[in-house]
Amino acid sequence: MPLDQFGREIDYLRISVTDHCNLRCVYCMPLSGVQYAPSENLLQAVEIQRVVEAAASIGFRRVRLTGGEPTLRPEIVEIVERVARVAGIEDVAMTTNGLRLPQLGSALAAAGLCRVNLHIDSLHPERLAGVMRWATRDAMWAGLEAAVAAGFKPIKINSVMTRDFNEEDAVELAGLTLDRPWHVRFIELMPLGGGECAQLSKDRLVPTRETRARIEAALGPLTAVPSSHPSDEARLYRLPQALGIVGFISPVTEPFCGTCNRMRLTADGRFHLCLLHDDELDVRRALRQGADREQIAKILLRAVGAKPTGHALAKGISPLERSMHHVGG
Repeated sequence: MPLDQFGREIDYLRISVTDHCNLRCVYCMPLSGVQYAPSENLLQAVEIQRVVEAAASIGFRRVRLTGGEPTLRPEIVEIVERVARVAGIEDVAMTTNGLRLPQLGSALAAAGLCRVNLHIDSLHPERLAGVMRWATRDAMWAGLEAAVAAGFKPIKINSVMTRDFNEEDAVELAGLTLDRPWHVRFIELMPLGGGECAQLSKDRLVPTRETRARIEAALGPLTAVPSSHPSDEARLYRLPQALGIVGFISPVTEPFCGTCNRMRLTADGRFHLCLLHDDELDVRRALRQGADREQIAKILLRAVGAKPTGHALAKGISPLERSMHHVGG
């Protein structure tokens, strides 16, 4: 598998398939004025497959499909099927808000999707509507049930803690792990895009230490458990007698850049070198000029070689060109 200039093994490709979303989370997308990539600039299903084939040929083994909201892509089942059948790819996952899983869950599983991470910031109806906007508790829970019914394992829930919006919901969300074998992971806000959402992310950061203290005060001590993968961005714990796992992803206060194994492909066909940097390499042009697998792999290897050592949030420097819905997290 390819190594970057800092000796990190890069074997995990996160692919954004759309920059559209059916929600408007306060830290991600404004209610109006959102700029989307022209539809003709989006990579087609066969082009995504060609990139994955090139990635697999140099040692990439895991793929995650993201958005925006990936289930809004009309060809999403076809994309999953194409990616899942690429020789060498061992795991195909998706990050989704789950709203369309009642309609698509079984088809996605049949196409080869292994796992889903569901984005749910609250189970309290009013606070959920405040932070995720356009979301309802019933719809989010229906997505969870659909994920279980489709057989995705383990069920992972991603919750972004936002000051004065949902930080008090950490206890109820963590409590889901007591009698269910689910993973609930709490994520620190990341300022991307330079607009109002990025500024809110800076102003409303809830440090992991605060979220953890809140959970332990209500539910008992958290005991560390080993991660299944050395490059897992989450630090994992278990509550007393719990069936599931509580995780913390702390890109701001406890960066994990030193073990990063990820490369990102944007919906409009650029290798995004680091979530918290603006640097990118275009691959769409090569694809549409007929580049073969080896040529695409060379572009990806250049991207791997150019990956930065880490972000500069501690210095007050954050990416300005792409918002979260463009990159996919």
